[in-house]
Amino acid sequence: MGFMGICIWHLLGDMALTGKLSIEIGIHAPAAKFFHLMTKQLHHVQNVCERVHGAKLHEGDEWHSVGGSVKHWTYVIDGKVTTCKETVESIDEQNLSATYKLFDGDVGQHYKVLKLSFQVSDKENGGATVKWTTEYEKINNDVEAPYGYIEYLDKCTVEMDSHLVKA
Repeated sequence: MGFMGICIWHLLGDMALTGKLSIEIGIHAPAAKFFHLMTKQLHHVQNVCERVHGAKLHEGDEWHSVGGSVKHWTYVIDGKVTTCKETVESIDEQNLSATYKLFDGDVGQHYKVLKLSFQVSDKENGGATVKWTTEYEKINNDVEAPYGYIEYLDKCTVEMDSHLVKA
């Protein structure tokens, strides 16, 4: 599969400290299956994606509650081991979409805001499309936009799709 989408960069604020990057990736699994993995089985991602080294519940007792729990993640971005905390900001069952807020750890050293959102939709001829969007605010102009996250999401989506198709 690989990089099947187009990255779109929108500058939202002054001095280009804020912005959005998006990618669309075609997958073979049905939209509902991908959505279920991301919103009800997120703890399995560490067993499926090569770049995810670990994930554990940091606060709370439910992995998928909106705003009610914090997870600690260790993963690889741009060839470097990276850490952050994450919380679910929203889940929309009807539109098969969700938003995750990343903070603290390595992320907090570069971004005031870093959110990862996805929406998955079935294609008429089978399979589905996953649209990932990163919304960010850099701490200063020396920080690069989170292009590494787009590449990470592309690779992880392909690995999750492969897992779902086999399951």
